[in-house]
Amino acid sequence: MSPLATTRRRFLAGTAAAGVAALAGDSLLLEPNDPRIVHREFFLSRWPQRLNGLTIALLSDFHYDPIFSCHPLHAAIPMVNGLLPDLIVLAGDYVTIPTSGNHAKAAATAEPCARLLSQMSAPMGLWAVLGNHDAGTDPRHVTHALEAQNIPVLANQARPIEREGSRFWIAGVRDVLYDSPNLSKTLQGIPSDEAVILLVHEPDFADEASKYPVDLQLSGHSHGGQIRLPFLPPLYLPPLAEKYYWGTYRVGPLALYTNAGLGTIGVAMRLNCPPEITLLTIRPASPGNARRS
Repeated sequence: MSPLATTRRRFLAGTAAAGVAALAGDSLLLEPNDPRIVHREFFLSRWPQRLNGLTIALLSDFHYDPIFSCHPLHAAIPMVNGLLPDLIVLAGDYVTIPTSGNHAKAAATAEPCARLLSQMSAPMGLWAVLGNHDAGTDPRHVTHALEAQNIPVLANQARPIEREGSRFWIAGVRDVLYDSPNLSKTLQGIPSDEAVILLVHEPDFADEASKYPVDLQLSGHSHGGQIRLPFLPPLYLPPLAEKYYWGTYRVGPLALYTNAGLGTIGVAMRLNCPPEITLLTIRPASPGNARRS
């Protein structure tokens, strides 16, 4: 082989190695800590005209730890506050089930996570449900940590939210994988003409929720796949996040949005799947826009 050919091969090999290193650095150091804002608009048939344009910030899957997942949360707080949402909803997984070790110690990370989350504000408040990692460690402890920071946790419960002489309901169920969600109990007493926004950690629960008078389901759990290679489906999706793993879906009469999450699990990496803050704008449906949700 000529010296020129050898030099060229070394150059190509070096370039390829540098590209791999840059990609690894981006997926480990940059992308996991750089949240993006995703804007989505939903048109709901029972949504009050007086609440046209109400905005909801959706966040999920924080998996708080002081080394990795705290950073995207720190970055997200001023971004969310800068959006001036009317309402903030949190779709679960504030802590992480340990692969080995003490579950109580893992649940204790809910306190610093909740303190950070409480730095966000909205006129209609912050509302939360638990995820499978919260329910699988110590759900009472995680619930107490959030509610101590004035973040109500909805566990098979619904609460009315009123403004401009109109109202809708924010509802949430217990975690599907580790607990007992009960939509019949959750929706009991809600008038048939009033809109319901449902928080459920696992998005594939939409198949069940679509059988009930629920207008919009907001979920997380999937991390959007977390590591996504170009032109390929996600390498791994958890149970109950395999059908509706990221973005907007229509499940029968139900609108669904699945958030890609802020934190990471397994490996502290994201690839083609940055941490997400979703800003949802809710409007009343008309014949011309009903299909756009």
